[in-house]
Amino acid sequence: MTAWTSGAGLVLADLVPAEERARWVAEGLCPGRDLYSLFLDRVREDPAREAVVDGLGSLDRAGLAARARRAAAALAARGCGERDVVAVLLPDGRDAIAVELAVAALGAVALPVPYGRSRTDVLSLLARSRAALLVTAPARADDAPDAPVWCADAGTLDPGGPLAGARAPEPARPDAESPARILVSSGSEGEPTMVAYSHNAMAGGRGNYARAVLGAGPVRALIPVPLASSFGSLGIVSLVRLGATLVVPGRFDPVAVLRSVERDRPTHLIGVPTMLRRTALVGEAADTGSLRALVASGAPLHREVRDLCERRFGRPVVNVYGSTDGVNCHTAHDPGAWEPGMAGRPDPAVAAIRVCDPRGRPLPPGEVGEIRARGPMTPLCHVADPALDAERRDPGGWVRTGDAGRLDGDGTLWVVDRLRRTVIRGGVTLFPAEVERALAAHPALGEAQCVPVPDPDLGERMCACVCPLPGVDPPTGGELLAHLRDGHGVDVRALPEHVLFLPALPLGPTGKVCTSTLARIAADAVRDRPTVLPGGPR
Repeated sequence: MTAWTSGAGLVLADLVPAEERARWVAEGLCPGRDLYSLFLDRVREDPAREAVVDGLGSLDRAGLAARARRAAAALAARGCGERDVVAVLLPDGRDAIAVELAVAALGAVALPVPYGRSRTDVLSLLARSRAALLVTAPARADDAPDAPVWCADAGTLDPGGPLAGARAPEPARPDAESPARILVSSGSEGEPTMVAYSHNAMAGGRGNYARAVLGAGPVRALIPVPLASSFGSLGIVSLVRLGATLVVPGRFDPVAVLRSVERDRPTHLIGVPTMLRRTALVGEAADTGSLRALVASGAPLHREVRDLCERRFGRPVVNVYGSTDGVNCHTAHDPGAWEPGMAGRPDPAVAAIRVCDPRGRPLPPGEVGEIRARGPMTPLCHVADPALDAERRDPGGWVRTGDAGRLDGDGTLWVVDRLRRTVIRGGVTLFPAEVERALAAHPALGEAQCVPVPDPDLGERMCACVCPLPGVDPPTGGELLAHLRDGHGVDVRALPEHVLFLPALPLGPTGKVCTSTLARIAADAVRDRPTVLPGGPR
């Protein structure tokens, strides 16, 4: 299959050669089946096994399947079918999981949206995906006034709820290479990107990744990251492919997560480094002996965080290097050997990785170049963004990460630097360009550039480095925040938390601003600052 077109005209083309997809199925790296069929296999294996543990208690596989059937009946009654994209904006828990399974049962394409996304982001995602329906909670129903909405209230999918007698259609059996799920990125210069995954890429490539990271045997995964996020998609994959039990605590609170470890006995705690660090720092005692490992991804792992977690929980920390674009490498084979910058040994069952020169030619071991990836986990394409596909995919379907790295002689991948400038704050990727454009519009500033500075809690914070115009009183930090937030509508998450005033920005040999030098200057300048700017993101 090379292209899929929704009923609303959205075209999703597979940028990986068809013969490669067929080879991965033939080699058993992809199951060649759709997600809902795989879920039904898990239900038949053991219908009484716990599937979800959330704020409402425990739900077994049979109960989750019944919930999904009721949701499928409601979606079908609203006209949703195989050629539709269905957006799901629900708080994490059994209903969000059941609705996503219902979308798969109809053969439609799920677009899960993290519940904390802004109204602007939701509207943008709905428009660009041409979603046929938005499934959401009453509190968010007004976020999309012009879109068809199914408001799934608490109790809607309960056994005795309004859909108790609804009959779901027979499950569809879509092509395993057709789109199943759209993953939403953290955002690119103010607008989140979307990446379309097939059933095989989710259950195959991502399923192989889940098995490698979570290991053999029964899995109970405690996942405080949003299930609708790229990293959080490990949840639905683990449920469908591995038969894992998902422990979903809802909105992140470190005390609640630690208590859940003691109460719900998970085998794995999965989170961005900031979440793991804050949980490890909770002062109260708890029995964490059920844990086999912690899994960190979504932001660079720093040694201080890894060491703190190992001391607190007495278990290894598996570091995952990956992206929404289908790149993946991890240290699960030997987490104790991890060093800062180590991504691990690439797994061809997930994504083969090579390091290339600017012309796309593979480099020998030890040489630094751009990290590129392709394998069973590789997605179809970006959604409604051919320019981004042209920038980030080569003609053979390889994903261009924009990261600089090297492969050692033993095949270990090291990430040397991020070629695309970003600040990763507590697992949220921020892009400085939008902030820099707004800063440049300030009448008292001549130059401005934003760089990440290290932070022991969030990993990184954004620092705005600015040069006031000669003879002009420089603005205060608070005035700059007001200029960004109120004057230019910069998302509160992207507001800089430090401002550094400099007479000039350092230049490199080519005359461009040397960001590495600037980052070192900024890190030295803010190292002893006790607080961040008032009014910035929290």
